[in-house]
Amino acid sequence: MAWLVGVLTLLAAYLLGSIPTGYIIAKAVQGIDIREHGSGNTGATNVMRVVGKKAGIAVLVVDLCKGLLAVLMVQGLLTASYANLPVWLETLPWWMTGAGLLAILGHSRSVWLNWTGGKSAATGLGVLLALCWPAGLGAAAVFGVTLGLSRIVSLGSITAALASVVFMVVFQQPLPYILLAIAGSLYVILRHRTNIQRLLEGTEPRLGSRTPTS
Repeated sequence: MAWLVGVLTLLAAYLLGSIPTGYIIAKAVQGIDIREHGSGNTGATNVMRVVGKKAGIAVLVVDLCKGLLAVLMVQGLLTASYANLPVWLETLPWWMTGAGLLAILGHSRSVWLNWTGGKSAATGLGVLLALCWPAGLGAAAVFGVTLGLSRIVSLGSITAALASVVFMVVFQQPLPYILLAIAGSLYVILRHRTNIQRLLEGTEPRLGSRTPTS
């Protein structure tokens, strides 16, 4: 029974992460499929460029909350259900790690959008904040500094993803959290491979540029 509850909570974490925030907001505000405009993904940056700043900020906040809530939900449900099972609680960091990874995967591979989605940076930050808020704030600070200096969102996301691994080690987090930071950062970087190509070519758009809907 305990394992069944654990698996169901992980499934719930994926479904929470897979809520297509950018798609829903773009459809509500402008009646468009955001995947057919700009960079073609449902993330906050693309929504901001195509739909506008307010819509992009709304997507950013909700996507961050998806990652945060997915981990806290699993932690709360399993702790409340099996607080009397020490062996079960010893494995809790692994369950929370699984919830975080599935929320990140759900954001980028949403079951509701035929396995498409965003690039998982905001949802990944929410996961970090839930697992270790100092590491999450550190990664957010790295993102902010990089963005302020370069005005390139993708570069900020990539550097923040890499920094998350360093912060998890510095704050002496459990092995599952460090492994999640490594896996999550590699996945975020993989999702940004076209951005990396444009960065190398010097053609990556800077913050403030807007892509009109076609």
